[in-house]
Amino acid sequence: MKKLLAIICILLVILFGMYLYKTNKLKSTITAQEVGEIEEYISQIYMWQEITENALPQFDNINNAPDIWIWEVVKKNLENYELTYEEIQDKAIEIFGENFKKQFPKEGSEYIKYQEDVNIYIATGVGLDTLEDLFFIKSINKTNKGYQVEIVEYLEDYGQAMNIETGDEVYDIYIKKLNHETVATIKSNEGETRAIEVVKENIEEFTKKTINLIKDSEGRIFVESVK
Repeated sequence: MKKLLAIICILLVILFGMYLYKTNKLKSTITAQEVGEIEEYISQIYMWQEITENALPQFDNINNAPDIWIWEVVKKNLENYELTYEEIQDKAIEIFGENFKKQFPKEGSEYIKYQEDVNIYIATGVGLDTLEDLFFIKSINKTNKGYQVEIVEYLEDYGQAMNIETGDEVYDIYIKKLNHETVATIKSNEGETRAIEVVKENIEEFTKKTINLIKDSEGRIFVESVK
């Protein structure tokens, strides 16, 4: 009888362990919808080197992120380019969440100018170079607060394309590291995914960053830190 009870106890422990494993596995599964939402959000906050120095700077708290990057992210996501101070600040909270405490400077910024006579801010255009700042998601892990996302960063240089008058010609695209060093060259007719394949083949050459995202009660995600 004691042996039977011991066997039953062991079986119950095994079944309970299997249940916990299955439950935890389901909790850690990342759905295609989640991947899409995460990629869309990172694209919103991903900038250009020539404007903000880093397309995505490193910071331990969103309130410690560089000002120029913060306000250029806001400007990038504006639909209207003539705004009140409150509209700029509201857009920042919409992008970065309620934990965001920075205040837009009353005097304006380099690319969001204050127009005193009408008391509005005008978002000005910026000149971009032939380098496209890009990333792809390497991995996503769920955390207690949201997600931990590892990305790989790279540049696509379309410099040669600027000298081509017709859209039918094939030209070289240079795949570069963030320091502008060329790692590989692909042809413009090889398809959009070829660049990512090349980066994956040479992945140790490229910069990787870990983005910590938090998720609020309404399911919205915001950047907390980048390392």
